[in-house]
Amino acid sequence: MTALPLSAATARPAAEPTAPPTALVLLLAASAGQGAASLYYAQPILAPLAADLHATTAQIGAVPTLTQLGYAAGILLLTPLGDRFDRRRVILVKFALLVLALLLCAAVPTLPAFLAASAVLGLTATLAQDVVPMAATLSPTAHRGRIVGQVMTGLLLGILLSRVASGVVADRFGWRWVYAGAAASLAVAGLASWRWLPSAPPAEPTTYGALMRSLVALWQRLPALRRSAVAQGLLALAFSAFWSTLAVMLHDRFGMGSAAAGAFGLAGAAGALAAPLAGRVADRWGPGRVTRWGAALAVVAFAAMTVVPWLDKMPALVLLVVTAVVFDFGVQAVLVAHQSIVFGLDPAARSRLNALLFTGMFIGMSAGAALGSWVLAIGGWVAVAGMATLASAGALAVRMVGPRD
Repeated sequence: MTALPLSAATARPAAEPTAPPTALVLLLAASAGQGAASLYYAQPILAPLAADLHATTAQIGAVPTLTQLGYAAGILLLTPLGDRFDRRRVILVKFALLVLALLLCAAVPTLPAFLAASAVLGLTATLAQDVVPMAATLSPTAHRGRIVGQVMTGLLLGILLSRVASGVVADRFGWRWVYAGAAASLAVAGLASWRWLPSAPPAEPTTYGALMRSLVALWQRLPALRRSAVAQGLLALAFSAFWSTLAVMLHDRFGMGSAAAGAFGLAGAAGALAAPLAGRVADRWGPGRVTRWGAALAVVAFAAMTVVPWLDKMPALVLLVVTAVVFDFGVQAVLVAHQSIVFGLDPAARSRLNALLFTGMFIGMSAGAALGSWVLAIGGWVAVAGMATLASAGALAVRMVGPRD
């Protein structure tokens, strides 16, 4: 019998796994959280970074940009390796490389070296996107949504707490200790993973070239993947447009500084709460239903924001906080549900499926950041909220059309 090529092969999964122990799920959650946190340590400490590295405001702004570009490249070029090699090996190698990248950031003396280290940091921080497919691989179908949701909780908490931890450590000990401390913490998680993380060999050995070519074939072959990536990208556009313009709006409308905008980041706690709840609901009622409910929450929240310019200061701030919590809950719930959908499409291609889903999400995030500032300058906050509402409604429409996942 002739073997099917990688791009068209149907998955032949091994026997259904038993649910992983709680300690292993916690280790995966901590690993995902620390990996994702590495992307955001620089954001609250750009001022001391600029002073110490003798950089202008414009020059130091390249740090988060290069980190995100490195992350985008890593998602596309490195995350699929989990389908080529034993996923445990991929995770352990990325642990080691990310620790080295963090130590490099802590040690370099010049701006060009720090920019290069930041790009490498973003590239290796895709560790988080290897850990989540590992959680799916280790989970039985009936509990996959719950376990993936728990690991995503760790990832989201890592993002939420990274900025807070970075600011506190930098104030007390200096910015270099932010990266040194993160490297030490990540090394501990890496050693624990080396000790307890089980092997997860690929279903079908293949070459890297065939692996990358199969990304196109998977996109063409799986309409559920396309719907998931497009819907998540539209929600990411709305999400990014809000966060990229919030600080400007708060300053212009309420006279508030960057600290107030940063405090809104606590709304990310809603996303951390949404992840396990969304996973459980997806296991019981189906992930497609979660995507529709979550997108509907985002539509309602962003639509409510359009009235902010006409409210007094305190009611307007309360409305902003409430709606930020609601849409963040909805967007993160949809992400967990989409991961549950795509991980079930082809068990042999989970890393590639995750890479394609997050590529769509990253495109949406980039578009939202670019469009948000432009729309704010032209039409003000109402236009930004209106654009976010339309994008979320588009995501809801994508989830309403076609087969119900």
